[in-house]
Amino acid sequence: MTPLAASKEALKICQMAPIVPVLVVDDAKDAQPLAKALVAGGLPALEVTLRTPAALEAINEMAKVQGGVVGAGTLLTPEDVIAAKDAGATFGVSPGATDRLLDACEDADLPLLPGAVTASEAMRLLERGYTMLKFFPASTSGGAPAIKSIGAPIPQVMFCPTGGVSISNANDYLSLPNVVCAGGSWVAPKDKVTAGDWDGIEALAREAAALPR
Repeated sequence: MTPLAASKEALKICQMAPIVPVLVVDDAKDAQPLAKALVAGGLPALEVTLRTPAALEAINEMAKVQGGVVGAGTLLTPEDVIAAKDAGATFGVSPGATDRLLDACEDADLPLLPGAVTASEAMRLLERGYTMLKFFPASTSGGAPAIKSIGAPIPQVMFCPTGGVSISNANDYLSLPNVVCAGGSWVAPKDKVTAGDWDGIEALAREAAALPR
């Protein structure tokens, strides 16, 4: 998969809803009901971060949920890419970008949302052919004003800001012309997942899905 083709696929996924849930799954038994609640609430694109031992099994379980599109977040190495693809991930997300990681995703035909937070990083990825990027960590890297500033000289690049995005500030990002969606973890709080409050999570998803953009 070429970088341009990967970015086109990543753009399609980002356009599905204003918010992409960023999920840390501790127990794979929660994966399917969590995915069903989020999809029912209008958030079909799901990012499962590779931060727990249960993450790959969670991806495998979520991939069985009708209407969901499951990706793997926190991709750091080529080995992560292979494991995520084997688990059923249909896209990947990384906090930054290295040549080895980009090569691995291209070789595996895994659309990637690579991380960038400076004009130089965005220009380097654009030069390679990536036009749909993750802006991370958003809140500590200048937030919406920084993304707006980068968009002025580099309008070819679109962003999905992640990191510190919440229901209270999501509109600051989503109102920008170079922001397609935002990544957020607030739609699946740990206490609700632990309690099995899937109705509560669905309600949070509906609220997020209704955000204007």
